[in-house]
Amino acid sequence: MSHAPTGVIERPTPASPTPKSSLGSRSLPRLAPLGFAAVSVALGVGISLAAGWESRIQWGLISALLFLAISYVATTIVENQRQARDRLATSVMWVCFLVAVVPLASLLWTTIVRGAERLDGYFLTHSMAGVLGSEASGGVYHALIGTLEQVGIATVISAPLGLLTAVYLVEYGKGSLARAVTFFVDVMTGIPSIVAGLFILSIMLMFSLEPSGLMGALALTILMVPVVVRSTEEMLKLVPNELREASLALGIPKWRTILKVVLPTAIGGITTGVMLAIARIAGETAPIILLVFGSQLINTNPFEGAQSSLPFYIYEQYRIGEAASYDRAWAAALVLIAFVMILNLVARGIARWKAPKTGR
Repeated sequence: MSHAPTGVIERPTPASPTPKSSLGSRSLPRLAPLGFAAVSVALGVGISLAAGWESRIQWGLISALLFLAISYVATTIVENQRQARDRLATSVMWVCFLVAVVPLASLLWTTIVRGAERLDGYFLTHSMAGVLGSEASGGVYHALIGTLEQVGIATVISAPLGLLTAVYLVEYGKGSLARAVTFFVDVMTGIPSIVAGLFILSIMLMFSLEPSGLMGALALTILMVPVVVRSTEEMLKLVPNELREASLALGIPKWRTILKVVLPTAIGGITTGVMLAIARIAGETAPIILLVFGSQLINTNPFEGAQSSLPFYIYEQYRIGEAASYDRAWAAALVLIAFVMILNLVARGIARWKAPKTGR
């Protein structure tokens, strides 16, 4: 048996070079972008006032450009050019976000402030029957009923039709027929609302039909179907094929797999798509002007007689041109926005309730 020789001193293995710590490198504080923004706004407002520009849009654009320039230059000086490019890209995204959000927030705030002055229980429970345009009385009750009935009829028709069309395109559609359906759905998505109204109007003239809420609902259906088809189709494509294959491997028919596996998995996105389609048609005015004609009276029968709607009511009150009618128009606009927001909240609740339960 051999033994290692004694008296041999083992030299320690040289350690690998310690990487240079990055703690000593210079970096901007986390709140630096807020400081850049404050300085940019101050400089933008100062330059605009010195130049005699009174538009706040010009102030905002100059401040945004200064924010990008200051962020890039300061980061280049303190850190390095690579970090400066990264911060510049981040700053551009923030500026684009604000450019998109600020007009929407301004519109919403203006509608709330102007509409809240007139919106009350009386406004929601009375119509414009016997009310002159210059009078401060009157309400939106008849228009609210018309919108609920017309949008409800359009949803009842278009939601099943769009859902079944999307199921066909995703689960069964192949060949020229599927390509033709997809093409026409894409074309219908961009159809102006006035074209849908004129199409239903031509049918009314051919068969001597009277204006009614149903005619307006049919035009809204034409606008709603392609939105439902496209959104539902995308949601169905997101369902993993493994779920379908597992169900079919157990001997379950395809139609039952679609009904019990595919649709419940995508129900959240489908519901959201339907709500977006409802929001798309809730504010349409042109088809209602052509096909429903509007009415100052309460008409709860959508199949007979002229009806009003919230978009038509807003247009009608604005056209009167009186101070009282402007107040009613702003209040009706606020009601319409609240209507769409409530629909979205209901859609989120249904989607969360019907979403598949996942366990650990």
